[in-house]
Amino acid sequence: MEYATEIGGFVMAAHRRGLKAWFLLTALAVLVGGAVVGTTNGPAAQAATGASGTLLRQNVGLYPRLVRLQHSGSANGTILGSVVTFDGNTGLGAIYASRDEGKSFEQIGTVADPASANGKGLCCATLYELPRRVGDLPAGTLLWASSAGQSTNPRQMSIPIWASHDHGRTWSHLATPVVAQNTGGLWEPEFTVTRDGRLVVFYSDETDQPAHSQMLVAQSSADGVHWTDRERVVASDDPAARPGMSIVRRIAGGRYLMTYEVCGPSYDCKVHYRESSDGAQWGDPSDLGPTVRAADGTYFEHTPTITWEPGRGREGRLFLTGQMLYAADGTVAEGNGRTVFVSDNGPAGPWRAIPAPVSVPDPYNNYCPNYSSPLLTVRNGTRLLEIATAYDSDGVCKAYYATGSEPVAR
Repeated sequence: MEYATEIGGFVMAAHRRGLKAWFLLTALAVLVGGAVVGTTNGPAAQAATGASGTLLRQNVGLYPRLVRLQHSGSANGTILGSVVTFDGNTGLGAIYASRDEGKSFEQIGTVADPASANGKGLCCATLYELPRRVGDLPAGTLLWASSAGQSTNPRQMSIPIWASHDHGRTWSHLATPVVAQNTGGLWEPEFTVTRDGRLVVFYSDETDQPAHSQMLVAQSSADGVHWTDRERVVASDDPAARPGMSIVRRIAGGRYLMTYEVCGPSYDCKVHYRESSDGAQWGDPSDLGPTVRAADGTYFEHTPTITWEPGRGREGRLFLTGQMLYAADGTVAEGNGRTVFVSDNGPAGPWRAIPAPVSVPDPYNNYCPNYSSPLLTVRNGTRLLEIATAYDSDGVCKAYYATGSEPVAR
């Protein structure tokens, strides 16, 4: 099923099990009478009920991210958040800081990339702190990257990377590892640093059609400036399969864990995962990897995110969420929009459900409600912080944050 809408002269379209990232065009917000307003298409207007928690900002806030500074000297412990927002038809990255374990946030910086200015488009930005020196970039350097250019005509997307050396207050362009050689999309960048110290950017790549509708690829760099060619990480033998939206975390034993969705005509955007011992080698790209289900058979579809907390047994503790929760029989589950999975035994589980810090009423397959909601443990691992998006009563997609009201420790 294809969904399409036109706003402010831009056209957005998405397939029910496919091109969800199309929704995150600059047309998500237009400047009208000095105020930023969002889309009010049919589904959005029907779901305009907001979410629990505290509003992060008064206008558009999309694709949130969270990171706790751990390699930044006196700034260690500060929690940083980011969202995609807009000033007229110019896309911006808004950077926030919390110094009270997620009880409050204040905006401290803005990333203004010319590649997303004047209607060119901005999507799917990520935020990352370097855990060690990479080239001339010291540990603690912040990186921000996005999908830019989806509204250019003809479309030519890129993934620009920006760096901050003052904990998110000011930013400068570092590199653009990839520029599409055709009109295919480049979506959802994600960073890690390998065991041998190379910086890696992962992203969802649509430029290899018709061989691959979409695949997960990676590029690496010894200095953050000069980059290798792309390498396939998840690329199914089924040309219609669409692996994407990777999240990578270091977990117990220094292992690397990647979660991602697999969409397409024969897939339902379920959560898959794979592991790596070094962050560089991820196994056979054609293997889609195991899926995640809780002990009661429930599972997530769309936009998975994950975080890890050490110190709880040999494997530590994993927290996973996704946009929509389904029951074992394939129907939307009662806890849809209100659930996080927890595992104390690594990604193979067993997984159990706990209440999500932010409750999003009835999320559905759409770019806003509960879309790619980041998680982070706070208060020495005893609480869970989340930022989630939902349509407010004015029809604008906004970001809300909260810490769980119940301890996450058993």
